[in-house]
Amino acid sequence: MQLSEKHHEYWRKNLRLTAVLLAIWFVVTFVVIYFAPQLNAISIMGFPFAFYMGAQGALIVYVAIIWYYARAMNKMDREYGVHEGDE
Repeated sequence: MQLSEKHHEYWRKNLRLTAVLLAIWFVVTFVVIYFAPQLNAISIMGFPFAFYMGAQGALIVYVAIIWYYARAMNKMDREYGVHEGDE
C-alpha cells in the first residue's frame, strides 16, 4: 500500500506531538529530581518543590499529558479523516 502525502503529514504531526510530550515527561521525571537540592529552595504548599513533585506534582503532570494527547489525537484524527465515527 502506497501512503499518500496526507498520511505522511499525519504521521509527522503524531511523532512531533509524541516527542514534545515525552520531553515534558523526561523533564518532570528526571530533571526535577537531578536538580532537587537546588529546587528545594522553592516551596509549594509548605513542602519543598522536589518532594512535592515526587509525591503529587509528577502524577498531576502525567495525567495532564495523557489527557492532552488523547484530546490532540482525537482532533487530529478528525482532521485527517481517520477517526472512529459514531456508527
